Amino acid sequence: MSDTPPPNVWAAPAGSAPQWPAPAQGRPPTAQGGPPFGAPTVQQPPTEAAPARSAYHEQARNGRQKTPQRVGEFLLVLVGNLVAPLLVIACGAVVWYVLGLDFAEDGERILGDPLADEALSLLSIAAGILVVMLAVRWCGSRPAGTVASVLGRVRWGWLARCSAVAFPLIVLQMGGLALWGYLTDGEESLAGDFPGWSQFALGLVVLWALIPFQAAAEEFVFRGWLAQFFGGFLTSPWPGIVIASALFAVAHGLGELSGFALLFYSAMWWGWLTVRTGGLEAAIAVHVANNVTAYGITVALGQLAESGNAADAPWQALVLELVAAPAYCLLIARLATTHGVRRLSPGGPAGRAEPAGRAEPAESAEPAGRAEPAESAEPAGSAEPAGRDEPADRAEPAV
Repeated sequence: MSDTPPPNVWAAPAGSAPQWPAPAQGRPPTAQGGPPFGAPTVQQPPTEAAPARSAYHEQARNGRQKTPQRVGEFLLVLVGNLVAPLLVIACGAVVWYVLGLDFAEDGERILGDPLADEALSLLSIAAGILVVMLAVRWCGSRPAGTVASVLGRVRWGWLARCSAVAFPLIVLQMGGLALWGYLTDGEESLAGDFPGWSQFALGLVVLWALIPFQAAAEEFVFRGWLAQFFGGFLTSPWPGIVIASALFAVAHGLGELSGFALLFYSAMWWGWLTVRTGGLEAAIAVHVANNVTAYGITVALGQLAESGNAADAPWQALVLELVAAPAYCLLIARLATTHGVRRLSPGGPAGRAEPAGRAEPAESAEPAGRAEPAESAEPAGSAEPAGRDEPADRAEPAV
């Protein structure tokens, strides 16, 4: 009889791995299909832009826009544009009081000095820029610059080109309106008292320094944020353009019917032009030109204390606007095609370079280091001619 014990049939084979390995001490087992324990968590970036080749009104479509975010963004813009101007006016009134200056007694203004009161009003409206940028950044989770253009920033070179067209056209339009009034009502249409060169220069410096911010704020709200808010869930840009145009006219107050029609008509053209050129620059340029010229005339005639706004425009102004608005917008649209101004956000399918005709103007071109890699570019012989419209695989929005 052998002294060797019989083999244990239940024992694991020598050198084999344990049948039931225990989890690592202090580390709970992970669920099947989940990331390994201790792996770094991938966090979403704080902001995300819309997909490549998105139109201007589609810039809110970044995949972060659920119902709570949309409601929050809407409420923030609405409440912010009510509260922020009141805070600016309140701060201005406090400073005015501390300085011991007089307040207005007619109830139509706050500060006793018409120039200071008008400057405070412009500054309060300018606060809308900050409100919109914070709303799209916090609630929309997208870069704030996407409200300005499809490139996520103001295209300064393109803004300068639009201004070079807008200012002469607006001066011609205002001159035609003044001539029409003179031929109809005589010298009474130009009645006023010149305030003197020092007051005239001071008025122009103060108001012209603030008007660009006031005009840009109105464009950020009406042509920018509203169009993109509705474009976030509607295919066509037109519902947003129409609603924004109506609200733009109402925001100027209830004046003459001709004034409301002028504001609505102009806003419709400017809304179309914004989508057509992929940014707010063209609308800001003509808005600034209009306000700068109008305020210049008002200051020169010494009528700043009783100045109204476009809601009080006469029917003659509406008649001239019927021609001036489409003339400006169609001309700018033509220039945008000639200079290759982007109407869609940059980028595209892998391996396809951007057409040569879609490049930005020289002063606003992207850095050379952002060009497509050489191995993914199209052959030289397949480049599209300059100024050609978007490729057929991505149709333009119906504007």
